[in-house]
Amino acid sequence: MDNLYLLELINETRQRGGGILLNYEDKPSVVVLTVEKYNSLLNGQPHQAEDSQAAIMSSFGQAAAEARRVLVTGGAGYIGGHLVSELVKRNFEVVVLDNLSTGRRENIDPRAVFVEGDLSDENLLRDLFAQNRFEAVFHMAACLEVEESVREPEKYLENNAINTQKLLAAMNEAGVKKIIFSSTAAVYGGSNEVPIAETSHLRPNNPYGSSKLLAERLIKYYCENLGFKAVVFRYFNACGFDVQARILPTHQSHLIFNVMAVVKGERQALQVFGNDYPTFDGTCIRDYVHVLDIVLPHISALDKLAGDLNFEIINIGTGKGYSVAQIINGASEVLNKIIPMEIAPRRQGDAAVTVADNSKLKKLLGYELSHSGLPEILASSWEVLKNY
Repeated sequence: MDNLYLLELINETRQRGGGILLNYEDKPSVVVLTVEKYNSLLNGQPHQAEDSQAAIMSSFGQAAAEARRVLVTGGAGYIGGHLVSELVKRNFEVVVLDNLSTGRRENIDPRAVFVEGDLSDENLLRDLFAQNRFEAVFHMAACLEVEESVREPEKYLENNAINTQKLLAAMNEAGVKKIIFSSTAAVYGGSNEVPIAETSHLRPNNPYGSSKLLAERLIKYYCENLGFKAVVFRYFNACGFDVQARILPTHQSHLIFNVMAVVKGERQALQVFGNDYPTFDGTCIRDYVHVLDIVLPHISALDKLAGDLNFEIINIGTGKGYSVAQIINGASEVLNKIIPMEIAPRRQGDAAVTVADNSKLKKLLGYELSHSGLPEILASSWEVLKNY
């Protein structure tokens, strides 16, 4: 058994570029090196690691040993990029892990440390947690296109659920037990409840929603059985931009993006899928929440995890909705543009009204939404997207 353990240790050091840093009681205690790595250091030769990111991480860790340091997975994305920007404004030391499959390198605040990599890489995860004393993890990385999830359900199972479990296992091994998770209102499916509360029935109607619900349940399992503390945020319709941060979009399927495409002349008209719903104007109503009103509660939640909060699920929405027609008319007024539209058949699975009950957000976190008025959403969207 001892020989087997030594062989495994030798293989690990070779796979990781020649060395492993071991923590004891959350502190670096032992460095294990291969002979080649040891000799190169002894002779004063710089070792060319297989991944230069490890050196970046090491120097970052030495720079501010006592700072509040957090890991943001998916921090190059639209919501993740806004979160990173807000965290560094508050003097957090931020490490971003993103594989750039949909995220953008330019979305990452230059004051953050960027590690390009995938959550499926368990060795990379171990190295990240060995080289940094993270206070918590903001887990934003995910695949999130509903139509793609129907075509490629296995991709969504692996990336959204299985990779979440790999992250949780690495956190547990390192003793980092606070996580704030980016979930979605898609877990409610086509709920007929208005507004939708956290206790509403869960019936996701696509693999995307199902995969995020699986991830939620994994996190709850770790909280109930392994001493984790977590906040799960279920986002409704994220939109708008912080015009100062200049974060670019990473997905182009939502209504407001398509409205802006018509305003820019990239499309002749906006398709409206159904105008015979049981709403005041016949078009679907959705809860549109500004991205800043999504990311700011995450920072409040981190402070709550330092107290007696153990596991909570919280909706992030405005508690009211705008219809498709209201969005189009609002954009026409704010931007002083005519926006042609075409009525198309209903899409299967679209609910007439989807609006959040956000009372828990206000009561538990004390957060009052201050950016989600329709004029600010539309004006900030145009400011960023007009040259995109």
